Amino acid sequence: MTIKYLTKNDVLAACIGGSVYASGGGGFYEHGLEMAEAAVALSPVVLKTIDEFEEDDLIITQTAIGAPAGTTDWQMLGKDYIRAVELLLEKHPHPEKIKGILTPQNGKSSSTNGWLSASALGLAVVDATGDIRAHPTGKMGNMGVANDTTYETIQAVSGGRRETGRHIELSVQGTAAYTSKILRIASDLSGGFIAAARHPLTASYIKQNAVIGGLSKAIELGYCILEHQNEDGSSIIDAIVKHTHGEILAKGKVVAKDMTYTDEAFDVGKVKIKTESDNVTLHVQNEFMAVDSQALGRVATYPDVITLFRAKDAKALSTDEISIDEEVVVFKISHKHFPLSTGVKDPRVYP
Repeated sequence: MTIKYLTKNDVLAACIGGSVYASGGGGFYEHGLEMAEAAVALSPVVLKTIDEFEEDDLIITQTAIGAPAGTTDWQMLGKDYIRAVELLLEKHPHPEKIKGILTPQNGKSSSTNGWLSASALGLAVVDATGDIRAHPTGKMGNMGVANDTTYETIQAVSGGRRETGRHIELSVQGTAAYTSKILRIASDLSGGFIAAARHPLTASYIKQNAVIGGLSKAIELGYCILEHQNEDGSSIIDAIVKHTHGEILAKGKVVAKDMTYTDEAFDVGKVKIKTESDNVTLHVQNEFMAVDSQALGRVATYPDVITLFRAKDAKALSTDEISIDEEVVVFKISHKHFPLSTGVKDPRVYP
C-alpha cells in the first residue's frame, strides 16, 4: 500500500481551495498556511482514507471555535492546537485507540485543522470532513452527535493571549449539546477564537456519517485554481464554476456591510451588493448562510456553498476582507452537487 504524505504544495492547495468552501468564514488564510507548513516541516503528515482504519479505531475532530470577521483580539498558537488534543488524550480512558484526526469543515485555515497535531503526536489526517463547507455552529459539523443524549463526548480547548491573562485550557465531558456551549463561552473569554479537539468516534461511525473525501475536494479545487493563477479574475472564477458545477448569482458593488460580534463568539450581520438591475443581500452568521435577491427572492441557503469573490483577482473574501464600493462576484454551489454529512441533514441543529 502506498502511503500518502501531505506536502507543502498540498498546504497551499488546501488553503486556496478551502477558501472557496469557507463561505466567508472558515478561519484565516495566513493562519492556515502557517500552521500547516509547520506541520509538514515538523514531521511527515500522513493522509489516510477512512478505509485504511480498523472499524473500532477512534478518530477525533480538531477545529477552531470563534468569529472570523476580525472583530476580536484572539491568539491561537501552534502549541494550542497540540495542547487541545493532548488534553483530550489525557481525559480519554483509552488514548491508544485514537488513531486519526479530521476537520469538521473546509475553510481558509480549517481545511488544515489537525495537521500540526497529527504531525506532533503521531496521528494520521483523515480524508473526511464533518461538512464540505464552513458553518457557524459545532452542531453542523458534529456528524449526528449534536443532539444524541446517549453519546458522551470529550471536548478540550486551548488558546488566548497569556500576556493579557486570557489564555484558557479546558477539557469537559458530557453530551455534545451542552459541552459545546461551554466551549463557545471559553472562546469568547479567551479573545474570540480558540483551538479545540473533540468527539472521539469510531472509524465505522465516521464512514457512515461524515463527508468522505471532503478534504481531497478542497485540495483538488486548490490545484485547479493554481493552474489558472496567472489569469484574470473572470477566467479563474470560470474555472472554479466548471470544476465545482457552481454558478454565478450576481456581479456588482458592495454598498453596505453591517457586522456585530456577540458574546457567544458569533459575527452576525448582512452584506449588501448592488448590481446593474438588482439588489442582493448576503446574510452572515460567521459564514454566508443565505442570499436574497430583490428580484428573485431567496437564491441560496446553507448548506449551499456561498462565496464572495473579489472581481479583479478572484480572491475569496472573508467577512473581515469586504470593502465598501468593491466590485465582487457572488458564487454558489448547490448542495445537490456534493455529499452532505449526517449533522447537516439533522433538523435539530438549526435554531
